Amino acid sequence: MIDWTHWHNEPFLIGGLIFLGWLYAIATGPLRERLAPAGTPYPRAAAVKFYAALFIFYLAVGSPLDQMGERFLLSAHMLQHQLIIYPAAILFLRGLPPWLIGVVTARPGLRRLLGFFTHPIICALIYVLVMSCWHFPSAYDWALQNRWVHIAEHFSFFGAALFLWWPVCSPSREFPPTSYAWQMLYFLGITIGMTPVFAYITFSSDVLYPTYEFAPRLFERLDPHEDQVLGGAMMKLIGMSVMMGAFVVAFYRWYQQTERPGRR
Repeated sequence: MIDWTHWHNEPFLIGGLIFLGWLYAIATGPLRERLAPAGTPYPRAAAVKFYAALFIFYLAVGSPLDQMGERFLLSAHMLQHQLIIYPAAILFLRGLPPWLIGVVTARPGLRRLLGFFTHPIICALIYVLVMSCWHFPSAYDWALQNRWVHIAEHFSFFGAALFLWWPVCSPSREFPPTSYAWQMLYFLGITIGMTPVFAYITFSSDVLYPTYEFAPRLFERLDPHEDQVLGGAMMKLIGMSVMMGAFVVAFYRWYQQTERPGRR
């Protein structure tokens, strides 16, 4: 039922990723002298992260995993989302040099608008609302039945993930990451905000998404309801692990920051 040799090669997907990679290469290469301060070297480490983000995004939506998630298993679809939301979005932001993102964020006319949308509370609300709305049965199953809606769903997840990680991984000098103390509260808030979606999917006594309920079974021992429980558990456990890991990192850095003046 799964063609493991088939990788999506639609012009919209492949062309879009190649176009982004080309824009990045032009901006960090030939145009670097115009955009960056004089003498700025090529950002090799950032470039590796940026292109790794594009590659992971393609693995999520272009590999046979997409067939599994679109036609057969909710748990496979959840794994797609985790790849988009965590490694792809984080590496994408980490791959943008400050002088490159400053082309947009340094514009005085955009300061108020960007200041609003990069506020941690707004970023958290955007992420939680986008994720919650797409997991309503009608919206989720609509995406599974319509290819273009499915593409829009994945891009909206990636966009929401960029908002999620901006207060932590912002590459902008004008809108830098929030303080470590606020980051800890931010991660706790995200974890609490996503709990209703997890509980709704995991503890529902019914199969919420008809596409998966009536799909042929890839694994005989994994019935539709068990697959739904597994998908909800993956959503919560992977998300909580990432949030708590980021919380520990923020706490450690906050501790170092507060202890350093005393040591001196």
